[in-house]
Amino acid sequence: MSVKDSIKDILYSVYEQRVSHSLERNRLPRHVGVILDGNRRWAKTIGASAAHGHRKGADKISEFLSWCDEAGIELVTLWLLSTENMKRDAKEIDDLVEIIVSTVESLAHVGHWRLHHVGDLKVLSEEHQERLVTAIESTTDSNGALVNVAVGYGGRSEITEAVREFILTKVEEGLEPEQIAAAVSDEEIEAHLYTRGQPDPDLVIRTSGEQRLSGFMPWQTVHSEYYFCEAYWPDFRRTDFLRALRDYEARDRRRGK
Repeated sequence: MSVKDSIKDILYSVYEQRVSHSLERNRLPRHVGVILDGNRRWAKTIGASAAHGHRKGADKISEFLSWCDEAGIELVTLWLLSTENMKRDAKEIDDLVEIIVSTVESLAHVGHWRLHHVGDLKVLSEEHQERLVTAIESTTDSNGALVNVAVGYGGRSEITEAVREFILTKVEEGLEPEQIAAAVSDEEIEAHLYTRGQPDPDLVIRTSGEQRLSGFMPWQTVHSEYYFCEAYWPDFRRTDFLRALRDYEARDRRRGK
């Protein structure tokens, strides 16, 4: 490491400590959602493969979760694989899914975070489904923050599936079509979402400079605060995270009021 880089690291460390100490813990988000974007573009900037970018992005996850632990974040949702991602080149998807499953297994091995799957497992092979489920189930008794791993997730698909489950539940209860229609409510739909029983995201962070949600939890994020960061996910720093928290803390949340 050069002298210039060493000085830069020291300055960042001092800055991070100052920002961290200035945060009011009681004003920080309970639930942070993250759209981990930019792995492929990061790899392209250094002439590497997409798989290399995905691996570097995966390496960032446990570090990010440790930052969340330090800030007292109770719940984190990581969007790791969307249903639309499955339309990419087959070789890239095979590499990406293996990286994601291996990463979830590594997080489970740490034994600290409680993992919960969000999405449709059917988009994965049977082997990957089994490995993912086994890893997640092994964290049931962990006492750390709850971490949603969104794999095979699509916002519209989640709502469609929630409505479908609601209808089937009411049919099993013996209700007639008119009664089922009358029973539809926000509360009933929420009760069938992947995140049922969880608080909605307070803050959603998207890396890579893109300023859109791309279908990330459209139901749950209706009153969320958004923070868009220019850095690609592999380059996302603790400084960037603290800035996101500081920005959130300074906002006057009205929740549609």
